[in-house]
Amino acid sequence: MKKFALVYTLFLALLLSFEANAQKDPKAKTVLDAMSKKFQAMNGFTANFDFTFQDASGPGDRQTGDIAVKGEQYRLKLPDQEIYNDGKTVWTFIQSDNYKEVTVNDANQMEGELTPSNIYRLYESGYSYKLIGEKQFQGKIAHVVELLAEKNNAPFEQVKLMIDKSSSNLLGWEMFDGQGGVFSYTFKNLQLNANLPSSYFVFDAKQYPGIEIIDLR
Repeated sequence: MKKFALVYTLFLALLLSFEANAQKDPKAKTVLDAMSKKFQAMNGFTANFDFTFQDASGPGDRQTGDIAVKGEQYRLKLPDQEIYNDGKTVWTFIQSDNYKEVTVNDANQMEGELTPSNIYRLYESGYSYKLIGEKQFQGKIAHVVELLAEKNNAPFEQVKLMIDKSSSNLLGWEMFDGQGGVFSYTFKNLQLNANLPSSYFVFDAKQYPGIEIIDLR
């Protein structure tokens, strides 16, 4: 009886392992690896982007912003805030007509969060993936790759990446939070190999006299 139970357990483990591996679509991996390799070979890039959020109540407001990325460094400009990340420190800068503040964190405190730099490596751990087709996106033919979270507590249970079929550039992505919310990002005016200095990703508080600094490190 024990021998039968052991054989059954080994068979079940083998079956589960096969199912897990089957979720890693080789065609999708080829597309994802090409995208990631191209990103890692770049000397940075800049782009404008559109951002929308939609839930069961309907489409939300559309926002635009600017982004610059170089390796693990990025700078993200939104209508109401600007985020700087030099790979070690993250500054979140908020400015209104009569008030300025910046919150400072260690970059490793942001681990596990989706950022403009790790979106290119998201598929490497914690997600299964498959190539679900092609579509016209921004006037280009794009591969659509679906990532599905392997754990229930992932920030997003599903992510769809739109990757230019001819250039392997990431054109945009959609993130599904599992509660009916969809976050959509689209790159525009993508400029490759921007060659930005490291200082571009560092916030300089001296340029803003009287700013409130909230240091959470």
